[in-house]
Amino acid sequence: QVHIMESGGGSVQAGGSLRLSCTASGQGSCYMFMTWFRQAPGKEREFVASIFTDAVSTYPEYGDHVKGRFTISQEAANTAYLEMNSLKPDDTGVYICRGICRGTRVEYWGQGTQVTVSS
Repeated sequence: QVHIMESGGGSVQAGGSLRLSCTASGQGSCYMFMTWFRQAPGKEREFVASIFTDAVSTYPEYGDHVKGRFTISQEAANTAYLEMNSLKPDDTGVYICRGICRGTRVEYWGQGTQVTVSS
């Protein structure tokens, strides 16, 4: 069974930075396509960033509200990072990591880590 674990959340002042980590365990040889989402109370889940890596390069994508401020990266097959800079109060929410196994296309979701940005 695959388990997704996020870490690195916390409370920061506006303009500050946080670095989130997402690690998939128990996936065996499965290479994960990693995506970050976020969700505020009473709000719809929102796409934040994703990353795909092949033999040539990496292909990050970002939601419109975080472009230029967040950076996603992937280490090996099971770990993704989200570097968040210039944080705004609107960035507040639970940040959730999803991994999709490239072999089976089965998706796995973490429990999320809370990010709170105060003004």
